[in-house]
Amino acid sequence: MADLFDKVSGFTAAKEAMEIGIYPFFRALSDSEGTTATFENKDVVMLGSNNYLGLTTDERVRQAAIDATNRYGTSVTGSRFLNGTLELHLEADNRLAQFVGKEAALVFATGYQTNLGAVSALLGKGDVAILDKDAHACVVDGVAMSRGSMKRFKHNDIEDLERVLKSIPDSSGKLVVIDGVYSMGGDFAPLPQIVEVCKKHGARIFVDDAHGIGVAGGGRGTAAHFGLTDQVDLIMGTFSKSFASVGGFIAGSADVIHYIQHHARSLIFSAALPAPNLAAVLAALDIIENEPDHVQRVWKNAEYMRQGLQDLGYNTLNSQTPIIPVMIGEQFRTGLAWMALIEEGVYTNPVIPPATPPNQALLRTSYTATHTKEHLDRALRAFETVGKNLDLIPTPETA
Repeated sequence: MADLFDKVSGFTAAKEAMEIGIYPFFRALSDSEGTTATFENKDVVMLGSNNYLGLTTDERVRQAAIDATNRYGTSVTGSRFLNGTLELHLEADNRLAQFVGKEAALVFATGYQTNLGAVSALLGKGDVAILDKDAHACVVDGVAMSRGSMKRFKHNDIEDLERVLKSIPDSSGKLVVIDGVYSMGGDFAPLPQIVEVCKKHGARIFVDDAHGIGVAGGGRGTAAHFGLTDQVDLIMGTFSKSFASVGGFIAGSADVIHYIQHHARSLIFSAALPAPNLAAVLAALDIIENEPDHVQRVWKNAEYMRQGLQDLGYNTLNSQTPIIPVMIGEQFRTGLAWMALIEEGVYTNPVIPPATPPNQALLRTSYTATHTKEHLDRALRAFETVGKNLDLIPTPETA
């Protein structure tokens, strides 16, 4: 007789990595001020967060959260469908819609729940979601939760997208879901070409802009970056990155948002975002709208590091944004490189299969507006030392 827990004893990969000291996951930071952190008693430059604008430590954002805690408490203790909607939620809905150039928006408790709820609400029987191969897991889960079906197309491959769209009957509703900025490769979706193909085949466009909002298009996201805000149907963003909080939102036409509001199970059956988090979002939004230098600085820092890493001989793939992957290749060497960088005082995120294709493990680095040149130069020196010691980059003898 099968035992549900049989699979537990067969899961050994994590324990094996722990035994040899290269297990990188679920390890705690004891302190972090955004640009630096304390990791297991070692001071490190933080290149592993999504705090793109550095606003988690901005005193105005912190004070807004404190003031909201004092007024509203720490939880709303209910869903937005019933007692969980505060005036702050409505203010955030309205301001975020205006910020991204859409009629309406709806705030969820997490970014994951935003995609899960919006995608599953919209897809019905006979509908098809067409996802980029690199689309986030929460989008995949949203399709799985729906009554619709899913097809995939090769990453950023317009010809393959068109091939998939041609294969879908005209009787099916079609939703193309892409990331605006891809979280591992740091590359933009080719939105102008995607818009053209979707129009041709009558497909709606959903842009998961978790890593684009606050960074691209002056902070207004990927659609604004390409001047195509009115050409995409839905824009999704998160608060756990540029907005220094937690949560997410979906924006689009008023009718579509109204429909999602009444059909998204992850909204209806989950407690709403607490007031302190909302207040932090609104304070961050004030700063993004009124102080464009934050966005300008993160791009300047990203370009400095991208050029520096490439000059050392690292492969940064097709990165175009403040997310810069460093290709290592073999999984074990990636773990060694991660540990060696920690010893040199730099924290990165190792990304290994199945999150990457086989033999394409990498170190994901990301940059903030508050990194100083001293931080960045320290990181480049560490990458140079580790690259030479582990034969990851050319040396004068091998160049």
